[in-house]
This record gives sequence, C-alpha cells and structure tokens, in this order.
Amino acid sequence: MRRDIFSDEHEHFRAEFRRFVKLEIEPKVEAWNRAGVTDRETWRLCGRQGYLGASAQQEYGGGGGDFLFEAVIIEELAAVRAHALMLSLHSDICMPYLSQYANRDQKERYLVPAISGDCVLALAMTEPGTGSDLANVQTRAILDGDEYVLDGAKTFISNGQIADLVIVVAKTDPDADPPHSGISLVLVDTDTPGFERGRNLAKIGLKGQDTSELFFQGCRVPRENLLGLEGQGFKMLMNQLQQERLSIAIGSIASCRRSLDDTLAYVKQRKAFGRPIAGFQNTQFKLAELATEIEIGEAFVDKLLTAHVRGDEIVKEVSMAKYWSTDLQKKVSAECLQLHGGYGFMSESPISGDYQDAAVQSIYAGTNEIMKVIIARRLGLDG
Repeated sequence: MRRDIFSDEHEHFRAEFRRFVKLEIEPKVEAWNRAGVTDRETWRLCGRQGYLGASAQQEYGGGGGDFLFEAVIIEELAAVRAHALMLSLHSDICMPYLSQYANRDQKERYLVPAISGDCVLALAMTEPGTGSDLANVQTRAILDGDEYVLDGAKTFISNGQIADLVIVVAKTDPDADPPHSGISLVLVDTDTPGFERGRNLAKIGLKGQDTSELFFQGCRVPRENLLGLEGQGFKMLMNQLQQERLSIAIGSIASCRRSLDDTLAYVKQRKAFGRPIAGFQNTQFKLAELATEIEIGEAFVDKLLTAHVRGDEIVKEVSMAKYWSTDLQKKVSAECLQLHGGYGFMSESPISGDYQDAAVQSIYAGTNEIMKVIIARRLGLDG
C-alpha cells in the first residue's frame, strides 16, 4: 500500500532503486556477510547510479532531493537484508557534516568523491572507554604549526575497514571548561602516516558490516582539515543526531516488516498436527499483534519524516522513535523466530539473522536508555 508521504517522484525513484537492488546488491549479500566487508566496486556503482547523496547539493554531484529519497534507500536495502552496505551511514550520517560544515575546498576534495562513490566515509566518535559520554573523548588533535597532531584510539567504527575519509571527534583544547567546548571535528585521510586500522571486529550480528578499531599515533593532518570551527564539534554532532536516529527508526520498521512478511509466508506452509500452524489461534493472535505494532510504528515514523523534511526540531520525538522502533525490532524478530520453531534457530534461516542483527539496534547511535533520558529532559523531568 502506497504511503501518503511519498510523491510520484519518490515512488518512481523507489521502483528504479528496487530494480538496481535486485540486480546489483541482493546477489552479493551472502558473500558480504561471509567476508565481513563490502566491495568497493559496489560503492562506485551506487555513486554512478545516483544512489549516494540523493539529498546532497547538486552543485557537487548530489541528487538535490529531500530526505524522503534517502528513506526510500534505507527501506529497500532493509527489505533484502543488505545491512552490510551502509549507504545510510555514508549518505545520511557522515555526508551532512561535509554538506553543512565544509568549506568549498573541502567539498571539492571530499564531498564530490563521496557522492561519486570514490571516497567512502566513516565517523569516529566512540572510544574504548567512552561511549555515549562524548564530552569526555580522550583522542587529541593538538595544533602544531600548520598541522594538527592526532593521538588516541576509536572503536566500533562502522566502515572502518573501507573508509577513505574519517571524520574524527577529538579534543583540540583538552583543558576546556566545560569539556564539550574543547571538541572539534577533524578530517583524516586514511592514507595519512600515523593512522592505522585495527582489526575488523567479530560481532554476533550485522556480519557484513565492517566494524573496526582505529588508532592515531602522531597522525599529522593539515590545519585546513579542521571541519568548521575549533570548539564547535560537539554542537555539530548534536545538530546531526536527529537525522541519524530517524534513519535508524526507518530501518528498524522496514526490518520488522521483512521479518513479519517472511513469517506470514512460513506459517501458511509449515504444518503441525496435520494442518498449517497459521490456523492456530496462538499464531493468529501473535501475528495480528505484531502487524498492528508495525503499522503504528510506521505511521509514527512517517509523521516524523514529514516533520524532518519540513525542517522541524523533533529531537524528543526521534528519540522516542529510535528507542521504540528498535525495541520493536527485537520483539518482532524474537516472536517470528519462535513461530519458525527449530528451523528459526538454524543459521541458514533468514529469521535467525534478523534476530542477531536486531540486538545492536538499541545500543548504537545512543543507547535506548539515553533516548529515555533525552525524552525525560524534554518533558521537564531533569530535576
């Protein structure tokens, strides 16, 4: 059923992208999951077809569309379980930092190739001892003449193995008070001496997404690689979190629908006691409940998509959507696995992958506990 928020142009784009996914992406998903990383040629192919930076400035090669085009891409990739290809991280989370805060020279050097697929982006926030507490990151970028010298370590960095450019959250003023006022964003090319990729971390889910440790040891980058102004990094990060968390909610609802659709088909053909288990009241009630919650979640996310495209400030609402939709994804995948019986517990079953992939959704981009703190504060409950 077509949703009202999408225009004919969006739906035409969806149809074209769906054909592209069927031909160029879906056949590679299993290979990516086995390898633990995607291939560079697919990134370039996505760029050549206009699927990177669909909402970025046309002046630099972007599509110039609204965020609804990016939402279409998120949903269609989730529909084929192509979680390994982190186009949303690249286009919806990393690229806006370049679009909004980079100067013209930086845009020519980095945004143009990011849109073409020749420069894969990563964002390095999390550290071994610092998760949600971004104000206390320990990585330093100290100005020495015309260069910043970076020292520190990052972990759990998506696209870490294949990134060409890393947007690094670092302290340019370690003594700043309050601490967040000393944070800046620095652009680091991954061929820079002193930068080192660590191992590709093994995970219980999202097997095809490369997730890495990154190390900076006397890593010198030109002063002109500062993104925006010194000390404005924390503010820039906070300004981008609305879209990041909305993107996750979009993907979670789409993944819920994929799990539900597969389970509906399965219960109609799996038999127990001489008849399909779809005929048992327990099965009917469980799936009726899940289908209802997915519809509720999709309606809420669509409402927020409309508001976000309009330019509204909806931090409280996207925090609600992020925690609720990711909790729902875990619930749906667990209930659907149960309805698959023993087959659901087998690695060859797609639903088992859904169950594993759902686990991290409530953790990254701010844990769901942090989301509830944000909501509480926006409700005036900060004490």
